[in-house]
Amino acid sequence: MKKAICPGSFDPITNGHLDIIERAAKIFDELIVGVLVNPDKKGLFTVDERVEQIKKLVKNLPNVQVKQFSGLLVDLMNEEGAGVIVKGLRAVSDFDYEFQLASMNNKLDPTKETVFIMTKAEYCYLSSSSVKQVAMFGGCIKGLVPDEIIPDIMKKINSK
Repeated sequence: MKKAICPGSFDPITNGHLDIIERAAKIFDELIVGVLVNPDKKGLFTVDERVEQIKKLVKNLPNVQVKQFSGLLVDLMNEEGAGVIVKGLRAVSDFDYEFQLASMNNKLDPTKETVFIMTKAEYCYLSSSSVKQVAMFGGCIKGLVPDEIIPDIMKKINSK
């Protein structure tokens, strides 16, 4: 089909993110997970750590690459020859925000399209922020994030 980019900060990547990535990988010939470098945001993990975590988690998906980027998403898309942005939606509030981003990206480059994939019901409440908060207060994050990264999250939380 086409090459697509699934962008986000993924701090940390959740089971909801991973589900969207796996489903998008079935739709597109090539999928790039674009890990955003946001200098205005102090993340739990560095960009390099997030990239490495995601690479471990998608190693069984041969058509998926993971790359960090900063700046405009449409610039990365042009560099990579991608024509589609893939975004997951959990609720109406996500749609409002993502619709604005999709409209801006289309204004910047009308050749780019945004495809929304609805989250599975089991992940509709899940966000990276909620995972960090649950972990910070000692709650169980099993089932919220891939098991492989739970030790990484707990180590970061406990070191702060």
